[in-house]
This record gives sequence, C-alpha cells and structure tokens, in this order.
Amino acid sequence: MNDKIVNNTDKTNLRLLLDKAIELREDGRAKQDQDILKEARTLLLEMVATYPDHAEVNYQAGIAHDNSGLGKEAIPYYVKALEQGLAGPDLQRCLLGLGSTYRALGYYQEAVETLRRGVTVFPEHRGLQIFYSMALYNSKNYKQAMEIVLTNLMETTSDENLQYFKRGISYYADHLDETW
Repeated sequence: MNDKIVNNTDKTNLRLLLDKAIELREDGRAKQDQDILKEARTLLLEMVATYPDHAEVNYQAGIAHDNSGLGKEAIPYYVKALEQGLAGPDLQRCLLGLGSTYRALGYYQEAVETLRRGVTVFPEHRGLQIFYSMALYNSKNYKQAMEIVLTNLMETTSDENLQYFKRGISYYADHLDETW
C-alpha cells in the first residue's frame, strides 16, 4: 500500500510539473519569448532525465525544442515519444511536429513517411493533410500534393467564386494531367 501512495504522489507531481512546463512553453510561444521557452526546455529536460521512458515528457520536450527553433534537437524527443506509445491528440500533434520538422530540415522522405502515418491514423486532420502535401511536393510528387491541396480547399472554402467552379475543380483534383 505504501508503494501505491508513493506512485500516486509521483504521478501527481509529474502531472503538475508537466502542466507547468506546458503553460510556460505555450506562453513563450505566444509571446515569441526565447527566455520563457528556454525555461520550459530546461524544466522538460530535467523531467526527461528523471522520467526518460515517459512518452508525454519526451513529446513535450520535442515541442519545446521545436517552438524554440531547435528542430534538429526536437527530433530525438519526438521519435522516442512515438516509440513509447504516445496516443490520441498527443500522437496527432507529435506526428505533425516531427513530420513538419523533417520537411523543414530537408529530410523529405522521413517527412513523407511520418506525415503519411499521420493522415492514415487521423484522416480528417486537415493540418496533417496539408503538411503531408507539402512534403509530397518537396519530394517531387506534385500531382498527389496538388490533389490533397485542391480537395482540402474545396471542402473548406466558402468563397463564392470557387464554389461556382466546385464541380470542375474537384474533378481536376484527381485528373490534373488529363487533356481532351
């Protein structure tokens, strides 16, 4: 019974620390304040040292590095979080963060693979779809990239000029190379 109390206390403390780090990271991101982001990274790196096998801790460390413009340093944390079984909305955001970071750094094949996984697991997530289309574009898969972008555009726009041509644009999304 004593171990259970310690474990529950440990989990509560971890949650409180994570919440504090997330709040700092979000504040630093919103203000574009590198000092606040550094404070969040420092706290998260201390947590990674204490809880190296905790998926959310690694995931949050990845985001904090990414938000600080340290994409290369973010990658190992994202990858570890994925290996540790991250799930739900955190998995969604982690795949987007890792995939977009790979793309921004020029690791196009890794970006395509990561973002393809994202759109497979979360097919309705438009952010994943658009980042996936950008990675496809960077890897010279122009047709598939345009198809995704045009489809998303036509499914989300309320622009009356585009809506007037919806049937045609939607058709061309799948038939860009056809002529007659």
